[in-house]
Amino acid sequence: MTAIELISKVFLPLSLAIIMLGMGMTLIITDFTRIIKYPRAILIGLTNQLIFLPIIGFSLAIAFNLNPTMAVGLMILASCPGGPTSNLITQVCKGNIALSVTLTAIASIVSILTIPFILSYALEYFGSNTDVTIKLPIIDTILQIMVITVIPISIGMLIRKHKTSFAKRMEKPMRTASTIIFILVFIAVLAANADKLIAGMKEAGFVTLALNIATMGLGYLTARLFKLNLKNTISVTIESGIQNGTLALVIATSILNNVEMGIPIGAYAIWMFLTAGILMWQLGKIPNLDSE
Repeated sequence: MTAIELISKVFLPLSLAIIMLGMGMTLIITDFTRIIKYPRAILIGLTNQLIFLPIIGFSLAIAFNLNPTMAVGLMILASCPGGPTSNLITQVCKGNIALSVTLTAIASIVSILTIPFILSYALEYFGSNTDVTIKLPIIDTILQIMVITVIPISIGMLIRKHKTSFAKRMEKPMRTASTIIFILVFIAVLAANADKLIAGMKEAGFVTLALNIATMGLGYLTARLFKLNLKNTISVTIESGIQNGTLALVIATSILNNVEMGIPIGAYAIWMFLTAGILMWQLGKIPNLDSE
């Protein structure tokens, strides 16, 4: 087994499972029923993540005339809604962390069903322009995503229920570890494909920046259009623009066995952390936001 195969087949899925375990340890059943408390905000956030994000990604892939591999990579990214990193960023930006966690939890479960169907369509559409045909086994994909997302989340929730004090102590370290794990795996995947990275960044760099700005802008505008308060607006904006890059990399490299499809995901991660850093810097300075 080569180094890149070891990373994509073993370490990447394992790291995602650890990240999802950590997320599960922060969740309680109330996080899934909080839709009653924030129905408008949650509906807006989920609609942005699960419907508008793939539509924007698809539109940009066509508008930028991406080659089929890059286009499918962009669609993989667009079909993977925010992970635990978005919760950490929301916390620093003084957004509504309860809303952020709820959106992440619900979207993570629902996306098990939406991801295979979105990608099947993307592979069929963009694959028609090339001689290379990649088929996505829907049932197998659903099962694989469940094993590396839902099962670790469920185990984490059981730990939270039966070992509450331990889970609470681990909440902040696990969130920080999730970000560090993602960055390390991201660097390892890109380093193993350095030869393809420069050419890929030339093609995918600007379109992924456009996707990041468009999705965050959509989150902000829809939240303000429906008159959400500033803390909820921050949460919806971040959840709309911060994607689960680790899950996207697992799908590209482990399920579809195509490392090149991970290039737009890597490019997006760079922009994602850059724009999130700007938000954290600006919003973190607002003095009375916590009391809103």
